[in-house]
Amino acid sequence: MILGIPRETVPNERRVALIPESVARLVKAGVTVHIEREAGLAAGFPDAAYESAGARLTDRAGALGADLVCKVQKPVPDDVAHMKRGANLIALLAPSTSGDAIAALEAQGVTGLALELVPRITRAQSMDVLSSQATVAGYKAVLVGAAASPKFLPMLTTAAGTIAPSKCCVLGAGVAGLQAIATARRLGAVVSGFDIRAAAAEQIRSLGATVVAQDLIAADSETAGGYAKEQTKEQQEAIQQALREHLRGMDLVITTAQIPGRPAPRLISTDTVRTMAPGAVIVDLAAESGGNCEATKAGETVDVNGVHVLGPVNLPASMPTHASQMLSRNILTFVQHLLTKEGTLKVDPADEITGAMIVTGRKTA
Repeated sequence: MILGIPRETVPNERRVALIPESVARLVKAGVTVHIEREAGLAAGFPDAAYESAGARLTDRAGALGADLVCKVQKPVPDDVAHMKRGANLIALLAPSTSGDAIAALEAQGVTGLALELVPRITRAQSMDVLSSQATVAGYKAVLVGAAASPKFLPMLTTAAGTIAPSKCCVLGAGVAGLQAIATARRLGAVVSGFDIRAAAAEQIRSLGATVVAQDLIAADSETAGGYAKEQTKEQQEAIQQALREHLRGMDLVITTAQIPGRPAPRLISTDTVRTMAPGAVIVDLAAESGGNCEATKAGETVDVNGVHVLGPVNLPASMPTHASQMLSRNILTFVQHLLTKEGTLKVDPADEITGAMIVTGRKTA
């Protein structure tokens, strides 16, 4: 079985699907690995490291022509045209918003396995790409916010007097939110957090943060998969109103609330942003799915009466070495799940992990 790793071509995407350490393990298992030249260079993994791991350097067509192609981002139609009929693809396919890519894969007879759709079950935890990359995003969001802030995050006692610590609020206490809380705490900020899920309150407290608007936390606000349920318009308005007074005194706000396959919930109105002090910073990690803040624009920084609203996109790619390391371990574990004892590939639609991830090709057993 030949596994191909093409270089990512999406602007600012610096991650690579598999790092040399993972390649070495696959080669040891009998897999032939073809990697496009310089595919891992932007993430800090040179061609020589892949050659030492047992991979064969090739051109783009050689990497895309494998039996199994592993990518970070979805392929463009031209790339799909270089894939062979009956091949398999593992990548972040964004199936709900990638009609052209999905149609191209279907037309080419390629089985597409979407990494976003790894089921949230115990057996698949080590394959959970969304969680691993959210860890990176939550960490980096605080650093981005701190860099944009005109204030120190920690309390400082200096010859020029004592400087009070910044106040930081994190909205959404999933993987990204909890990492943001932990990072802001390590940097010395006074941190608070909010999430509508009942289980999140204790997690927020466990990291040394206070819980905001506890009266809005409901026992039935969580799906079976552990995600927050979409709130009604009335519930969203109640949340916005509860947060309005609290956010007025914040120096840094990190928003992370997202619902898979749906627009991000609106938590902060532009009117609320206007009540915040000039110099305050909002970092909206939900920018690509519509934003938790009404003023957010994906990929831009918006100034609202001196409050800077940042809408960063693809933050994990800005930390490509460790993001790739974590992503690679997720993909490696999934590929190992697909390999038989004989070293051949078995994509079984009846399997509870594999079947949940198939978006094109073998959709039925």
